[in-house]
Amino acid sequence: MATIIIPTPLRKFTDNKSSFDSDGSTVQAALDQLVGEYDTLGKQLLTEDGRLRSFLKVYVGDEDIQQLDGTKTALNSDTVVSIIPAIAGGVQ
Repeated sequence: MATIIIPTPLRKFTDNKSSFDSDGSTVQAALDQLVGEYDTLGKQLLTEDGRLRSFLKVYVGDEDIQQLDGTKTALNSDTVVSIIPAIAGGVQ
């Protein structure tokens, strides 16, 4: 099963779980399973039309899915998927 790493700011939507195991064959299938399990997480990850929110980066291993096949990127049973939310801040 592929493992999705849940970032700390989103764990309040996953009962404080830091990871989720998915048997999805693509990033999209894995995210669909994750959101199916934790429906309140869906609004945090996806737009109303089901696309990833623009402030999120998703990595398969060390590679940004935008450099691969996007949400159609294939997953293996030992794949680690990381969701990385943008963090705002800095000096004004």
